[in-house]
Amino acid sequence: MDQQPSLGRSKEQDGGLLKRSLTSLFSLMGLQLGSRLLTFALNQALFRLASPQAYGTAAIQFELILSTILFLSREGVRNALLRAWPRNATVHTQGPTFNDDVPASTNLSTLPIILGLPVSLATAAAYVTLASSDVRHQPHFHVALSTYVFAALSELFSEPMHNRAMGEVRTGARVRAEGLGITCKTLVTYLVLLYDSTRPDSGEFALVAFALGQLAYSSVVFVSYVYQMGYPTFWPTRLATRPSSEVAASRSRFYRIASQYFDVSSLHLSLTMTGQSIVKHILTEGDKIILSWWSPLDDQGGYAVAVNYGSLVARIVFQPLEEICRVYFSRTLCPPAEAKSTSTGAQFDRRSLGQASEILLSLVSIQLACSVLVIVFATVYLPVFLHLLLPSQYLTTCAPKVLAAWIWYIPALAINGVLEAFFSSIATPQDLRRQSRWLIGFSILFIVSAIGFYASGFGDVSLVYANIINLAARIIYAARYTSAFFDRNKTAHRWHTSAPTWQFLLAAVLSYLAISMTQIHHQAAILLQTKGRRAMLSVIVMSHLVQGAGMGLCCIAIWWLTSGRYLVIRAPVKID
Repeated sequence: MDQQPSLGRSKEQDGGLLKRSLTSLFSLMGLQLGSRLLTFALNQALFRLASPQAYGTAAIQFELILSTILFLSREGVRNALLRAWPRNATVHTQGPTFNDDVPASTNLSTLPIILGLPVSLATAAAYVTLASSDVRHQPHFHVALSTYVFAALSELFSEPMHNRAMGEVRTGARVRAEGLGITCKTLVTYLVLLYDSTRPDSGEFALVAFALGQLAYSSVVFVSYVYQMGYPTFWPTRLATRPSSEVAASRSRFYRIASQYFDVSSLHLSLTMTGQSIVKHILTEGDKIILSWWSPLDDQGGYAVAVNYGSLVARIVFQPLEEICRVYFSRTLCPPAEAKSTSTGAQFDRRSLGQASEILLSLVSIQLACSVLVIVFATVYLPVFLHLLLPSQYLTTCAPKVLAAWIWYIPALAINGVLEAFFSSIATPQDLRRQSRWLIGFSILFIVSAIGFYASGFGDVSLVYANIINLAARIIYAARYTSAFFDRNKTAHRWHTSAPTWQFLLAAVLSYLAISMTQIHHQAAILLQTKGRRAMLSVIVMSHLVQGAGMGLCCIAIWWLTSGRYLVIRAPVKID
């Protein structure tokens, strides 16, 4: 008698979660799009004010230091809290679930602050020891490095508020904080560089400009979060008396002591993910590590500019999509509390499994279609925009070749992001340890591939191609795990339904042939080579762009008629 109302509530909650997730996705995309459009113009000025050497040091080496501190300190905790944050904290105000789980999750949110100090000191000390003399002898190098480290620590103090906003799906607070932070970061960097350019010894404060910009970002994000959400707890507090769990009793003395402050299962998962993040960080930032060690500073600057442009799509679309997928799948496929500690494994709701499978397949289908469009049109029109995007001092670096290679890297980034978001949402600690062993193998594959491409004369483009091979291996691993997960739970999951239709592929191939083999394409290429940026407004180049826009709209229309509209039509059926 009670099953039908329960099912109705489940459907309503699933539909509400999906609606909130989509709202969060569009908000995050709006944040990325708005902030990137605003900072795009300022970045054009930054590239012209900063030398390739200074920009390479800041965007490759200092950013590597920053991402190392942040990634190793907070990534595991963030992913664990997405799965552990109380689902009913905003609905129920009574009962043991609220009283126990909310303080435990709040305590776990402070762990990145505790981890941040030793991680930052170790990272900065290792970098100062290994940095080349050319880098260390730049003006105010140590001041800029110290400022970056301090900015990383400042950003970690926002983690309790960030995790609360993610756990409660309060995307608006995060959008306002990060949007304002990105804007202030770019403005501060630009203003300091502009002041530096007016001095007789121009370039002296270039590194300091980027460091102050990063410090402005972390400070503004923290203040904005505090203004919207109030001061958080920066140190874990002892929990109320709780019955000792089997998990705590079965583990070491460390976990028995930690159980006074944390939920032991969530703490164990977060530490497992933090350990795995070391290997994953090497894979993610492997290109910067190799560049910092081998490439001249000029080429590091060129590579950084190319990656900055090439990753615009990844930051505007793929990063928000991956984050929302983590939230959605973590909540949709969260096993019941009584099943978390059973030996038989988690029992997932059949309807939730079917909905998760449909949404995952739909996302992969959309990303494959977008990837085809990127490859077809970006390979043809990239030379047109190179003279518009890149300052003259960067055209002689590796930036043009790296941007061309990034066109093939974007599809791999898209698919890998969604699949690994799904994996991290459902993986057990045993699954994570198994993946870590495979990630070590993928790291070796990346290094061997990069060395092979370098030996073949590909230059810094080798890093992009090696990353594509690395991501392809990770995609295969995540896809096989996903298939096994749905098979184990007796849910149909057919990857072939995500493939683009033959009509869409035919339209894409014909479009590529039409725009790349016409006379107007060759005339536009000659004009750009001889006149550079002045040829952008010529009749031939504009006609070439209009031709491509028309072909692109035709491809999108065919995709919509053959598969796109069915994805939209099918979605409400899964919600109601």
